[in-house]
Amino acid sequence: MVEKSENPRRRIIKAIGAGAITATFSGCSSMTNSSSRYQRPYSRNAWAVPRISAENVIREVVGHRPFRPAGFVVRSEKLGEKVIVHNYGHGGSGLSLSWGSSALAVRETAGLESRDVAVIGSGVMGLTSARLLQDAGWNVTIYTRDLSRHSTSNVAAGEWGPYSAHDPKISSDKFKSQLSFAARISHHAFTNLGGAAYGVRWVEMHWPTNSLEEKLSPFDGRFPEFYPHEQLLGPDEHPFPTKYLRTTVTMLIEPATFLRRLTQDVYQAGGRFIIRNFRDKGEILEIPEPVIFNCTGLGARTLFDDQELVPAKGQLVFMPPDPGVDYLTVGGGEGNLYMFSRSDVLLLGGTYKLGDWSTHPDPEETARIVSEHQRLFSAVATKLGS
Repeated sequence: MVEKSENPRRRIIKAIGAGAITATFSGCSSMTNSSSRYQRPYSRNAWAVPRISAENVIREVVGHRPFRPAGFVVRSEKLGEKVIVHNYGHGGSGLSLSWGSSALAVRETAGLESRDVAVIGSGVMGLTSARLLQDAGWNVTIYTRDLSRHSTSNVAAGEWGPYSAHDPKISSDKFKSQLSFAARISHHAFTNLGGAAYGVRWVEMHWPTNSLEEKLSPFDGRFPEFYPHEQLLGPDEHPFPTKYLRTTVTMLIEPATFLRRLTQDVYQAGGRFIIRNFRDKGEILEIPEPVIFNCTGLGARTLFDDQELVPAKGQLVFMPPDPGVDYLTVGGGEGNLYMFSRSDVLLLGGTYKLGDWSTHPDPEETARIVSEHQRLFSAVATKLGS
């Protein structure tokens, strides 16, 4: 994960065009009154329009999702005197699947006599594996190049959804069964962690669309039990500039809060953290613990020679938080778009570029993300004001 620290406002304004920004500013007030004829499908609050402008951009971030077309890896193997348990390759679904995939990984330790285990990596897979191992009576040491705040997990958007973990045209039926199990376990775990302490809350999610044929998760029917209050609104029932609005309620996980709390939990349960950067598998096999969990994400490509792993570059734009906006949107414009209103930032996405190893934000993508969201919510503000 690489963060661009310089103020990008002038560059973004130039890329978008002053005229477009002026038009958007004139249409986007931040709040609407409760007398609007468009009622929220679940929330009792009035609609609010997010404050989106190039002037408000505070950060651009890039993360590389560890994607395997055949799906994530959970298995164990014997290497010399060591038992290696693999738990990596979850694409853009690592946060969502973390508890379930880690539960599958811990199950691989059944029958082992030793109680000392090393976990390689302190992203969400490493931390959830560590906590479940501790609950099972293991003494855990986490070896990590960076602490969780510098991991790819920390720049996840945060909507719960196990949907970019594999290529369904390639993955096996066995994997799809494994995915279903992990999703159900993980969803149950997150529902038990709801609240500010772990940064988990329920929110409305909306997908503006002009076609009922277009497929977008979670509206494709794979896990209907995870998405209560799913509705389809017609043209006169919502304020978005599309014919239809698909809507549901989902969980939003704030990565920084969640990872920080997990790290505290590991410490409180007796875990140790050792900062170390492993260059190859041989160095990993030299550590003293007889059981090793490989939770290295994209690093497994080099450390364990998994050439199926490829990066899926994601780029996000952060703006100051907008507390009045209490919903998420997905779609509604050109390219990959989503707006997540979190307590720490107003997050705009995004990209999903397979095989792109670039670690720097693309100015053209930032301009697209901002301008498309401006266009969408300017139209929403206009309808709400009519």
